[in-house]
Amino acid sequence: MKKISVLIPCYNEEENVVPLSEAIIGQFNEFLSGYDYEIVFIDNNSTDSTRQKLIGLCEKNKRIKAIFNARNFGQFNSPYYGILQTTGDCTISMCADFQDPVELIPRLVHEWEQGYKIVCPIKAQSRENPVMRFCRTCYYKVIKKISDVEQIEHFTGTGLYDKDFVDVLRRLNDPTPFLRGIVAELGFKRKEITYEQQKRRAGKTSNNWYTLYDAAMLSFTAYTKVGMRVCTIAGFIISIISMVIAFAYLILKLINWDSFALGNAPTLIGVFVLGGIQLIFIGLLGEYIMSINQRIMNRPLVIEEKRINFDCDESDESKE
Repeated sequence: MKKISVLIPCYNEEENVVPLSEAIIGQFNEFLSGYDYEIVFIDNNSTDSTRQKLIGLCEKNKRIKAIFNARNFGQFNSPYYGILQTTGDCTISMCADFQDPVELIPRLVHEWEQGYKIVCPIKAQSRENPVMRFCRTCYYKVIKKISDVEQIEHFTGTGLYDKDFVDVLRRLNDPTPFLRGIVAELGFKRKEITYEQQKRRAGKTSNNWYTLYDAAMLSFTAYTKVGMRVCTIAGFIISIISMVIAFAYLILKLINWDSFALGNAPTLIGVFVLGGIQLIFIGLLGEYIMSINQRIMNRPLVIEEKRINFDCDESDESKE
């Protein structure tokens, strides 16, 4: 019997984890009864009662497992690490807030059975804030144009991943993984399906403009060279223009063209303009350097505080 793993990353989702687990189990009972399954929650150091709810779920059902992180390791490391801990023939990663409808699970499995190693749900429609939707669309369009690797528009990382792909992820040893880019980069046979993203069922999202900026810059620095090239080319152009202006100004001064004396205004304007450009470029270079720094430190993706029900698999294997 094939086994399907469902990974649910969560942070402060006390109102969602219990009904979500029930909804997922309902999908397996009704549509996927011929499959074994496990549901793996990875909690990113929640500050509400999420962990207590997960402990209760694990006590009632040994197919439900939980990993408790020692602290919050960010929106990318925790889900990626969770995928690596699954044991199924395929792994389905979903959000804990019901924005990814559980009805997607049978559709994902159906496409997987057709031979696709990766099945990517694409948000064709969304009930999120229209302004946020517009900003996301613009970002995807831009990053797709400038990226060295094909990028998948409106793909959030939710999807189905065959165990062959998961094994590759285990060997990557990337301390700052960006799963959306990795999926497009590695070239496994992929199927894209569309769905409508729902509103959050309960609770408050932990995403904000800072976390969205962090995601955008991780993608930008990991999969594009355009930022560095813009700095280099612009630097050359500005340097040449500056030298031409300086040489022209010197010639005009030597021929005593008094009408050219404009005071200090041009100098001040030039200093502020060039200073602003330099600060932008230094910040951009800093983003690349931070990305490199995180990779060369090679720190672990996650430090676990506790895991529950994973020993059940070991005891089952010992009985065989």
